Amino acid sequence: MVIGENSRAGDMEVNPVRAKEASNVRTVNKDEKMYLSPPKRMSIEELIGYMNDDEVLEVTPKSVRLRKAELDSGARERAARSRKKQMKAAHQK
Repeated sequence: MVIGENSRAGDMEVNPVRAKEASNVRTVNKDEKMYLSPPKRMSIEELIGYMNDDEVLEVTPKSVRLRKAELDSGARERAARSRKKQMKAAHQK
């Protein structure tokens, strides 16, 4: 499931269920309240144009969700490394 957009290239691993760690260090920014923008509702056509090669659409009667095809982040990294090796081997031939 997409939680937000990142300005940098690549994906950012986040765990929305895990609570933010509390520490004794106080800063000005930590004391401010965090405001989340409302979720952006997209149609199936918009999601198809938005998705990457490693993502799939889950369509149910009540919702449409965009998620990674491989949910395990370790397996995604291994697959990316193997694809990179295959591309490198193909270019050397």
